[in-house]
Amino acid sequence: MPPTYSILLPTYNELENLPICIYLIEKYLRDIKYEVIIIDDASPDGTLDVAKKLQAEYGEDKIVLRPREAKLGLGTAYIHGLKHARGEYIIIMDADLSHHPKFIVDMIKLREEDSLDIVTGTRYVGSGGVSGWDFRRKLISKGANFLAQFLLNPGVSDLTGSFRLYKREVLARLVKESVSKGYVFQMEMMFRARKAGYQIGEVPITFVDRFFGESKLGAQEIVSYAKGLLYLFFTVS
Repeated sequence: MPPTYSILLPTYNELENLPICIYLIEKYLRDIKYEVIIIDDASPDGTLDVAKKLQAEYGEDKIVLRPREAKLGLGTAYIHGLKHARGEYIIIMDADLSHHPKFIVDMIKLREEDSLDIVTGTRYVGSGGVSGWDFRRKLISKGANFLAQFLLNPGVSDLTGSFRLYKREVLARLVKESVSKGYVFQMEMMFRARKAGYQIGEVPITFVDRFFGESKLGAQEIVSYAKGLLYLFFTVS
């Protein structure tokens, strides 16, 4: 019997974080039919080797490996994962422990209660928040989200987050329509989802800065975000 939920887990240099992430997913979702599709983009640190060991431990029905030959971007990682996903619903999250798997349970509950197309994690409503960021990172995040809210009116409180649950067909459509890269990709999908009239709910989450490895946010990503925001404002109706 196929799983109900497929968790797409793109990885790049997550050697230390991946085992903990998979352990926590199993801990909180052991009573739910799920699979984790690990999409490793040729990590030089041996992430794929660790993923193979995790597959041997948890089983091929739970851990599905779909590596790629190079670092090709988040959007194409979701497309690649969707081709192999068996679940009716798709969960996207980061493998660096910034997204705690315990919140998936809340997302599933809200989806079932309200028959939603999308459930997104939010850092800016209720008990949501951020842990481990310095003042600069918090300022950048809140500033980016405020600007997106002002220009796009997306109907969700956390447009730049990347911890979400989608109906499979909804995610497939949004990924196909979106043209942005990197961090802007997540923002564009939610903007297009609101424009398309999909039913969206929010679950408060605590975002935790990565334990191991270096953050992938830099000046280039910030510039790309600003350009992408203006692109959506002027071109997507």
